[in-house]
Amino acid sequence: MMNFILFLIVFIFGTAIGSFLNCIVCRLEKKQNFLFGCSICPICGHKLGFFDLIPVLSFIFLKRKCRYCQKPISLQYPLVELATGILFVLIFWILDFGIYLTFDIWILEFIYYLIIACFLIIIFVYDLKYYLIPGKIIYPAIIIAGIFPACWQAGIFNHFPILSAFAAAAFFLLIVLISREKWMGFGDVELAFFMGLFLGFPNILLALFLSFLIGAIIGLGLMVFKKKGLKSEVPFAPFLIIGTFIALFWGQEIIKWYVLKLL
Repeated sequence: MMNFILFLIVFIFGTAIGSFLNCIVCRLEKKQNFLFGCSICPICGHKLGFFDLIPVLSFIFLKRKCRYCQKPISLQYPLVELATGILFVLIFWILDFGIYLTFDIWILEFIYYLIIACFLIIIFVYDLKYYLIPGKIIYPAIIIAGIFPACWQAGIFNHFPILSAFAAAAFFLLIVLISREKWMGFGDVELAFFMGLFLGFPNILLALFLSFLIGAIIGLGLMVFKKKGLKSEVPFAPFLIIGTFIALFWGQEIIKWYVLKLL
């Protein structure tokens, strides 16, 4: 029962943070300050009240419409809130306190992963909407992923992060140069560098493999249903981020299963 309550608290906290991440995505695109200012409806500009901002529930109770202008509210808002809550719970779940020496190290590790998850969610949504990876998000993510683990021994699943970062970035840079940015952009190179720092070896290999696999499956599906063509532009960062989270949560188990299959 206690575990359920803890997971519920973490989930509710995650949905609240997800609401803030939605605000960041919206204000980044408009080049507004996302740390200060009141929340407003993006369509009519009306200031939103407390009952308009309850994560997920406001979307349901308002029947997907703004209280003031009656325009539809984007599904992005509840989906990001739910996704953030679920990711926070998964992070809380994988960071078993029994593997840590002290509580302060555990809490620092927990905060570290929550911050990284927030960066990745913002990049996921922003690239999906605007086909761009914002430098204001990816650069701080790279700095934190590079400095924090070295200071606090965070990244319990991480090995050879620097080599992994440069190898992943070099691979993507080669694709960018060969395609002249038609297949990928330099933002993907920066994201790959971050992934190497964050995941290390061998999880970076699994994350990249899964990213290309998921991207190919979804790309083929879009073409089958005539949503995209062969020359259509498809943002790749969301696939990289999905691969990153799968490698983070289940990478060790997947790699062990694969190695055992080979043996």
